[in-house]
Amino acid sequence: MNDVNNLLKKMGISKVKLAKYLGVSRQMVYNYLELKSLDEWPKDKKTRLLLLFDIESADEIKNIKLTNEYMLKIEKTLEDSEYNSTSRNLLNSNLKGLNKKSQKLLYEVVSLLKEKLSEDDVSETFYNTLRYLQNFLQVMDDVEELKYVLAYFAKANGFIGTKEFTFNEERQIMFEGIMYQAISLFNSEGFSKAKVIETHKKFEAEVEQRQEEKLSRTQELNTVKSQALKELGYTEINEKNVTEVFEKIAEIQSRKM
Repeated sequence: MNDVNNLLKKMGISKVKLAKYLGVSRQMVYNYLELKSLDEWPKDKKTRLLLLFDIESADEIKNIKLTNEYMLKIEKTLEDSEYNSTSRNLLNSNLKGLNKKSQKLLYEVVSLLKEKLSEDDVSETFYNTLRYLQNFLQVMDDVEELKYVLAYFAKANGFIGTKEFTFNEERQIMFEGIMYQAISLFNSEGFSKAKVIETHKKFEAEVEQRQEEKLSRTQELNTVKSQALKELGYTEINEKNVTEVFEKIAEIQSRKM
């Protein structure tokens, strides 16, 4: 079994990926790898592992030559297997309306997040980072700059070319230039911390003000909604009266103008 473990390590195949390929839990993979030999594995899982490595017996494992071509082939097999399995799950989750391109992108994002969260040492920092990512996605359509942030870091880390401008090219160039200056300044620490702290206080005050305004508007809307329901003689909004209630809300708001 040492040969199997060593091969997995050399090829960078995680327990999570192997578990998905074999169709078992990650803990079950750990259990399999603690056995004395591959012959002790369930027959179907042993056969599947041998197929992955394109060999006929466990004795051939120690003679496998890790060429780039071979490793790419294994990686593709794992990806195809994982994609097909995840795609089936996605299709069963009312996602049949997505085209294949969108399904594959969603699969890759979900798989990456799941693999990260499945690690034994998931830190609170990483968990909160993903929580903020969720918030990021929730407001991305409403905040233009967020798209530019994603493009900037994709370029900065070599995932796409620096000349790629998927969005508004002029605004993207300006934003990326400002972003580069800001990050360079942050890393060099060549700035006045006192001024930055003062700026951050302004940021906090502005956010708090927006939150108060939002809360105030929500309370006002709830008050108007309650008044509309009362005037119409209803106790709640439902499918039958929703149009009538909204029209009454608009009427009440127009009275106050």
